[in-house]
Amino acid sequence: MTVASQVKTCLASLKSAQASLESFALNTQNQEAKKMFEQAAQSTQTICDQVSTRVQQLEQEEPQYKGF
Repeated sequence: MTVASQVKTCLASLKSAQASLESFALNTQNQEAKKMFEQAAQSTQTICDQVSTRVQQLEQEEPQYKGF
C-alpha cells in the first residue's frame, strides 16, 4: 500500500469518526455530552482539512495516485 493510499484511508476513517461524533451529539439528551461530542467533531473536521491538504499535495507530486 502506498503512502498516498494510506493517507486517503486515514482521511476516510477520520470522516467516519467525525460523522459518528456528530450523530452522537444529535442523539444525546445530556447537554454536557452533546457539547463534548460537538467539540470533538469540530476538532476532527480541522484535522480532516489538514489531511485533505496533504492528499492534494501527494496527488500533485504523484499524479498517478489521483482519484484513488
